[in-house]
Amino acid sequence: MSNQSIGIAVIGYGYWGPNLVRNFAAHHSVRLIGVSDLDSEKLEASKRLYSGVITTTCYDELLKNPAVDAVAIATPVHTHYQLALAALKAGKHVLVEKPLAQNSDLARHLIDEAARRGLTLMVDHTFLYTPAVQKIRELLLKKELGSVYYYDSTRSSLGLFQSDVNVIWDLAVHDISIIHNILDEEPVAVSATGSCHVVGSPENMAHITLFFDSACVAHVSVNWLSPIKVRQTFIGGSKKMIVYDDLEPTEKIKVYDKGITLDSPSDKAHQFRIGYRAGDMWAPHVSPKEALLIEVEHFIDCVRSGAPPISSAMSGLRVIEVLEAASRSIAEHGKPVLLKQQQRGIPERATATA
Repeated sequence: MSNQSIGIAVIGYGYWGPNLVRNFAAHHSVRLIGVSDLDSEKLEASKRLYSGVITTTCYDELLKNPAVDAVAIATPVHTHYQLALAALKAGKHVLVEKPLAQNSDLARHLIDEAARRGLTLMVDHTFLYTPAVQKIRELLLKKELGSVYYYDSTRSSLGLFQSDVNVIWDLAVHDISIIHNILDEEPVAVSATGSCHVVGSPENMAHITLFFDSACVAHVSVNWLSPIKVRQTFIGGSKKMIVYDDLEPTEKIKVYDKGITLDSPSDKAHQFRIGYRAGDMWAPHVSPKEALLIEVEHFIDCVRSGAPPISSAMSGLRVIEVLEAASRSIAEHGKPVLLKQQQRGIPERATATA
């Protein structure tokens, strides 16, 4: 497959599907074969933009097409498992929108199926491919911040309300995937509280705390009822601190040489004097390249080479396990829930390398 173009089909042309179609259609080594959606009007819109592409309300028509090598799924969460499983059984590589499945058991089944068939199964955790998050990971790997003390994020906006998942499965999923990607340790427990203000709908705001074996702690606040859109993260370390604002047009990352110093008098070793250090601020260069384009290129490379994706299905499973624990904690009014630290050992082609 390394010497030929990749045939791609996209299932779902609603909110995120058009972005996937646009990026796949523009890729020099991709043949966009078809688009499937239950809404005929949306299919007509795609046909006007991409002439010659098959459009169908029956996704099975695309799965049976031998020209299709890989499938991208951008549909409601409750359909991810069924569609991804059908695509894998049809011998197609799969990129599925986050989260991978409705629960961890279904995610494990998909991982097993992909491993058994030697297929790439990748989760669309788009933020992992943003140049800003990649730069933050680079800074942390170089220990520019020293020991990481905290990760504190606010992710809010007015909507979009989801019917099949609550706000943590919609918005907090981004931060959980980022935390797994940039930190060199995984959370061991989670506590969460949430509130619902629309009768008959899931929680529309939540606050999550992730605990680690070290002194590091992560706080994630998500909200569908905010008057303004906020995408801001603070990362504090023993040496430096980072402010990451995804809505900033240019200086998305600012690194502050600020912190505290501890001095203990020789005669009273149990007492400490806290001092404050204020140095320079600098904004590292961040590429303006679209994250989804980077992700699409990575998916194609993984399909071609068999290399494990950054956002592998296994990493998607770890995210789901945290989401499940947070949901249980919300049901128990914030009671901390321990996360399973188990050796999975699944010989998955898409096992994470990072």
